[in-house]
Amino acid sequence: MISQTLRTRFVPAALAVALLGTGMSVATAQPAAAQPAEAAPAFAAAGKKKAKPKQYLKFVKNKKNPSNSRLHLMAAGKKKPVATWRAGSGNGSTNACKPNAGWLPNGSYKIKFHKKNFNGDKIKGYVIKLQDKKCSNGTKRTELFIHSEMKKNGKQGPKKGKDSPWRWDGNGDYKSLACIKLKPAHIKSLFTKSSAKGWPKTLKVV
Repeated sequence: MISQTLRTRFVPAALAVALLGTGMSVATAQPAAAQPAEAAPAFAAAGKKKAKPKQYLKFVKNKKNPSNSRLHLMAAGKKKPVATWRAGSGNGSTNACKPNAGWLPNGSYKIKFHKKNFNGDKIKGYVIKLQDKKCSNGTKRTELFIHSEMKKNGKQGPKKGKDSPWRWDGNGDYKSLACIKLKPAHIKSLFTKSSAKGWPKTLKVV
C-alpha cells in the first residue's frame, strides 16, 4: 500500500521533470479535464412572444340608414380612428338574423385573409374575408366579406345597364347581401393604410 502511494505521488513529478527537459511547459501537459469548465447558463432563453396586432377594424352601424354606416381603422389602445370610410352592410334590413339581407351581427370577427385579386362568383378584386358568425337566435351567417364592386384586377368594369356588379354606379351600391361594402377608392385606401402598420386581425361590429 505504501509503495503504491509513493508511486502515485512521484510519477507525476517525474513526468513534469521529463517534460521540462524537452521544453514543454507543465501547464501544456495538463489533461483537458483539469481545465475549469465554463459555467452553464442559468436558464434557457425564453421564447419570443407573439407581437400583438397594432390595428383593428371597427364597423359602427347607423340604424337610421344602414348603407350610410362607418368603417374605422383603429390603432390599438387609441380612441381616435386612424381613418374612417362610409360603408354599408345588408340591403337596408336591420335584422342581423336574416341571411343575405340583414346587416352583420354585433360582436368580434376574426379576419381570415385579405386579397387584392379575389375571383369569386359575386365578389371580385379587393376583399377581406371574415369568419362565420351566429346571430342572437343561433342562425349562422356565412360568406361574409368586406368588399366593393370591381373586376378581379381591381379596375372598374364597363357600364352595363343601370347597375353593373363589377362597377360602382352610385350610393345604391353600398347595399349588399349582408357584407360590408365600400367604394373602390376607399377599400384600396383601407388596404394601403392597413399594410403600413401591420394588418388588422379582427373586426368589431357595434
